[in-house]
Amino acid sequence: MYEFTIIVPVYNEEENLERVEKELLAYTKIASKKTSILFVNDGSSDNSQALIEAICKRNEAFNFISFKDNRGLSAAIKAGFDTVESPLVGYIDSDLQTDPEDFNLLLKHIDEYDLVTGVRADRKDKFVKNMSSKIANGIRRTFTHDGMDDTGCPLKVIKTDYAKRIPMFKGLHRFLPAMILLQNGKIIQVPVKHFPRMAGTAKFGLWNRLIGPLMDCFAYLWMKKKYINYEIKSKG
Repeated sequence: MYEFTIIVPVYNEEENLERVEKELLAYTKIASKKTSILFVNDGSSDNSQALIEAICKRNEAFNFISFKDNRGLSAAIKAGFDTVESPLVGYIDSDLQTDPEDFNLLLKHIDEYDLVTGVRADRKDKFVKNMSSKIANGIRRTFTHDGMDDTGCPLKVIKTDYAKRIPMFKGLHRFLPAMILLQNGKIIQVPVKHFPRMAGTAKFGLWNRLIGPLMDCFAYLWMKKKYINYEIKSKG
């Protein structure tokens, strides 16, 4: 029985998948909790699906689900949350700009907290990407008061029962800590390593990093006002 499942959203990442397999397989051997990997192929139009199937065939701990069409990062993460059965779930981007070994840093805190997110120390992105991310995070904090500095960091661990209750919609992957707070959960951020992209191309431009998140903040406010939170006391 796996204790922890890592979701890996994939969209046209054929150049990265061999490295993803190597590094995540290595992580499963040193993971502090028994770990499985779930690829979510977000309607890739390259050779990603064939590579994913080959990886899963030769590695028992690797599985996949595949979308018929491209539906975006939030949909891929939500599908992963809905699919996993382990008590803990996390995710990492397939560009591997973060280090899977840092999941062990996050897992140290998961008994006390309901979501642990990485915060990218010494980011290796270009100036425009770094600045737009800082501005977007500042805007988001103003709306959500979640206290998080880097919700876009693609390295998170969440208790699965909390993750499954998140009403995901497009763009809401940036608001995962805030959605845990709506469930009266506890959150913390932990510094993690960050690397330049080794292969493939980034899927987000300035609109996605700055204007999109601003619009998503209004969607979050609507969600917060309408959010239903309950706890079952007993069953008969």
